Amino acid sequence: MRILALNPYHSGSHLTFLDGWTKNSRHEWTVLTLPGRRWKWRMRHAALSLSRQIRAEIGRGGRWDRLWVTDMLNLAELRGLCPPAVADLPAVVYFHENQLTYPVRNATERDLHFGYSNFLSAIAADQLWFNSAFHRDTFLEALLRLLTRMPDYGHESLVSDLRLRSLVCPPGIDTWPDTGSRSAGALRILWAARWEHDKDPDCLFRALERVQQRGVAFRLSVLGQSFAELPECFDTARRRFREQIDDWGFVDDRDRYHAILARADLMVSTAVHEFFGIAVAEAAAAGCIPVLPERLSYPELYGAEPDFFYGGTATELADRICALDSQLQTARWLELQAKAIELSSRFHWTRLAPMMDDQLQHVDRRRVLGERAMGNGHTAEDATD
Repeated sequence: MRILALNPYHSGSHLTFLDGWTKNSRHEWTVLTLPGRRWKWRMRHAALSLSRQIRAEIGRGGRWDRLWVTDMLNLAELRGLCPPAVADLPAVVYFHENQLTYPVRNATERDLHFGYSNFLSAIAADQLWFNSAFHRDTFLEALLRLLTRMPDYGHESLVSDLRLRSLVCPPGIDTWPDTGSRSAGALRILWAARWEHDKDPDCLFRALERVQQRGVAFRLSVLGQSFAELPECFDTARRRFREQIDDWGFVDDRDRYHAILARADLMVSTAVHEFFGIAVAEAAAAGCIPVLPERLSYPELYGAEPDFFYGGTATELADRICALDSQLQTARWLELQAKAIELSSRFHWTRLAPMMDDQLQHVDRRRVLGERAMGNGHTAEDATD
């Protein structure tokens, strides 16, 4: 089957997802992209810019059976701008994130236009795919709250139709070679996330201060992409933990990144926002023990092992790190490592790509909105349980 994929923000997890799927897919793909920067502007112009790319592809003989796009594109606009050969294709919108529940520092900063664009894309799609059930549920709940606030023509009754057409399709990761036995040395702690407020790096560093005060030796790798407005806690932490730091900053070489994962013991998350967490899944596959706040998508994905969780505060994180340090080189440590690898195996591309290929093949075009529900309340991940 021939798939036209549109990725208006082609970087980070968006790029990694599509690259992983297309490499492991049995379908034939045409991938059209825009650079992964200036997300607000991308959402404004992506439909027009990509429709022009599509027309050029059609001029070169391009023909497709299905359309797959991400949440950064307004699918309703795209359908209006494209010729029928594309406008009428059965289409899926994949929600990596959404603009109604993505955290902002201040509620007044949220531009609801972008959230409404997500709504229009969802209405124009034949199926909605979310990277976690947590994401699906929080988005649809936030959407219903938004629409009921409208002065008239809120169309809130359509949210139930969207839920019926929604599926959970988690992103995939590559398989990992045998990790072997742990090498000797102090506890090796990894934190890998965007260096922004919604990942709460300050919680990490406050917890590590407590761990240090309790006399627990550790090595530290703090990875991730930084931006112009860098939280000041990073500079403070780099000075405080300079004797413990092994790696610091963004790693754009995948081999080096994989090497860091392979030697880490713990993968710590302090996120207050996370719809899935590819970095955690990759680290778990490498044999890192996840240390996760008991919130967001994490209980859904890793709740089979209670020892992977802490209550969410810096003190509770420090307690969990110290407890795990006491189990280094024990049978319990090996059990936890094996559980992390087992849970992450559900997300291997070798397992997920065929399932998503099948699901894409069964997407039909709805002739009338609400005429036929495209989902049945189940998820693509259900088959992996």
